Amino acid sequence: MPPSQPHSQTTHGYASGFGSEPTLFIATLSPEGICYESNPAWEALFGRLAAPWQRLSQEDQLRFRELLARAARGQRILHEVLMLQLPGRDEPVPALFNLIPVRLPGQGDEPVALVALAELLVEPSSLTYSQSQRHRLETLGRMALGIAHDFNNLLTTLLGHLELLRRSLEAVATPEEATHHLQALERAALDGAALMRKLQEYVRQEKPTTQEVVDLPALLEECLMLTRPYWYNEPRRQGIDIRVETHLEPVPPIRGVATELRQVFTNLILNAVQAMPQGGTLRIATAFDATQGVMVHVSDTGIGMSESVRRRIFEPLFTTKPEGSGMGLAIVAGIVRAHEGRIEVASEPGVGTTFTLYFPPAEVPRHPPVSVQEESPVAPVRVLLVDDEPGVRNVLARLLTLRGHTVVQAASAKEALEQLQRERFDIVFTDQGMPEISGLELARHIRQQHTGLPIVLITGDTEVPARRGLIDAVLQKPFRLEMLEQLIRQLCRRGTS
Repeated sequence: MPPSQPHSQTTHGYASGFGSEPTLFIATLSPEGICYESNPAWEALFGRLAAPWQRLSQEDQLRFRELLARAARGQRILHEVLMLQLPGRDEPVPALFNLIPVRLPGQGDEPVALVALAELLVEPSSLTYSQSQRHRLETLGRMALGIAHDFNNLLTTLLGHLELLRRSLEAVATPEEATHHLQALERAALDGAALMRKLQEYVRQEKPTTQEVVDLPALLEECLMLTRPYWYNEPRRQGIDIRVETHLEPVPPIRGVATELRQVFTNLILNAVQAMPQGGTLRIATAFDATQGVMVHVSDTGIGMSESVRRRIFEPLFTTKPEGSGMGLAIVAGIVRAHEGRIEVASEPGVGTTFTLYFPPAEVPRHPPVSVQEESPVAPVRVLLVDDEPGVRNVLARLLTLRGHTVVQAASAKEALEQLQRERFDIVFTDQGMPEISGLELARHIRQQHTGLPIVLITGDTEVPARRGLIDAVLQKPFRLEMLEQLIRQLCRRGTS
């Protein structure tokens, strides 16, 4: 029986205008793409037995066939945006596609069918402007949360391999430059994680990231390292010479969110590079004035801008670039204001542009030096590691094995429960977002037989709360090896005391 159509959605909304909720198109396909069953919305859009790629653009038809082949091999296809040509519309519209393999018990790993879900990412023409904007933002929010989960998995794998690479390089004389690049890669991964967390917090209206003491000259050095491909590698390949001059004088630290400040200066650096299509000089300097505060100057010798453009560059949606969103500098100005600072710009056509940012210095309390005692190494334990993503699972297993722990991997909750029947474990690390049985559901099953076994829930989401009596801790992706070690020390020591 085909899945039922949600009652709040129309079955032919693409032709006569959508309701207030987006229409969901659902079908069951063979691994070759033949439609077995579908809901009325799918039939109205694609036809009863027609292949769904017939309404895709030529390029996306090839893309869909590739996705179909991957799904037929058992891979879940999530959050793929393809362009659909709809009746009555001149321009194609974006649609969000998901392909979920269906397997039968005892029939091996190859799926017997695929569940296809599609959702049009287009606002109804009948809505008012404000309703249309709200609909677009809600759709963006749903997409962003799914993308954030997948991106955090990638970052977890990246950070893990960086840790493994660093440990392998420790055995040899590591060149300073290689170490510097490794640190920049690690910083980029951590910043990416922080940006994803900020996006999740924004969509869910959660509390913002807490501020810390920030050394601006050091942060600017990191921004230059992270953007080096844009101001050095790529221009060189095009025969363009962009010189970078820095005058990073020591200045008092400021209070702020380092990730947001990196976003500010990375944006200004990239804007400066784009303003010098024939090459030029990028200058970054820091200074301090008792009345003005901590100052950062970012200047270029590029094309400059007229006075009328200069007055509007911080307005949302204002842009002079054909491909621009008009949000970059508006976001920059908002972040600076949130840090109790201000930003000024001076520019002259044909001469260049200078952005000057002012921040109040932080009041750093003076504390006597505290002697830090190194914690003793964690005693080896037996770990059950549960995650359906092989990349995340394998790198975490290797990291824990390096610390002397015995790690048994499980690719699903079902496999984890089977392992628990056969072997004894000291702690369980389980991913939350898994097919069929989530991490929290797995924890409920474990608690029925193993009441005292420590369980740590690993998630790339910000919404999963710690459940008292069910799980012992929540670990946000991505994370450092030290965080795993700290949880093992804390929970396993507690469990044996």
